[in-house]
Amino acid sequence: MPAAPPSLQRLKERYPALDDPALLTAIERVGTTARLPRGAPICELGQECSHLALVLEGRARVYELAESGREITLYRVEAGECCILTASCIMGGERFPAFARCEQDLEAVLIPAAQVEGFMLRHAAWRRFVWRLLASRLAGVLLLLEEVTFRRLDQRLMRYLLRHTREPGRRELHLTHQAIADDLGTSREVVSRVLKDLEQRGLLRLARGRIGIDDPRGLELVLAQCD
Repeated sequence: MPAAPPSLQRLKERYPALDDPALLTAIERVGTTARLPRGAPICELGQECSHLALVLEGRARVYELAESGREITLYRVEAGECCILTASCIMGGERFPAFARCEQDLEAVLIPAAQVEGFMLRHAAWRRFVWRLLASRLAGVLLLLEEVTFRRLDQRLMRYLLRHTREPGRRELHLTHQAIADDLGTSREVVSRVLKDLEQRGLLRLARGRIGIDDPRGLELVLAQCD
């Protein structure tokens, strides 16, 4: 629930693109700080968007949910970002077309919808921030659409594993098969079957809640052969 006014210093640290004195003063005046626990719902399908959240700490997941109960992740909102779908709904007068939930304990600054529209009119720094984030999200969603439409599940899963272990020295994922399935929009059983096949080929190791990538180069070569 909303609490104290936001800290200007924390906003500057998390949102350097918004470092405009007039804009920050306006956010401080109209914004409130909210804290939500991990797993808490943020927005439901068809809900009116009354506020836009600027995330200070934590992470949220935005996803679609099919009638079958299967999920697919559209994108995540990290500290220093906002949910561009929420911003779009506010500016377009639409209701939220997906679901959003906290993946981690979340702290955010909530800006009322009416003020979001005003910021777009009055503050160039705000407009640049929103448009750049919109462009980034659009590119990500188009890539997701391409993968879902044109790539086999095993290809998408190998890309997912490589993407999540590309940092130097990172060779292990702490994720369940269900979490991966929810990200990719498939079933846990299908993910488990593909992972088991990759393990039998010596490319990775499976343990409860963990996936060790023993041979990332081999995984890249197998993926290249599939393309």
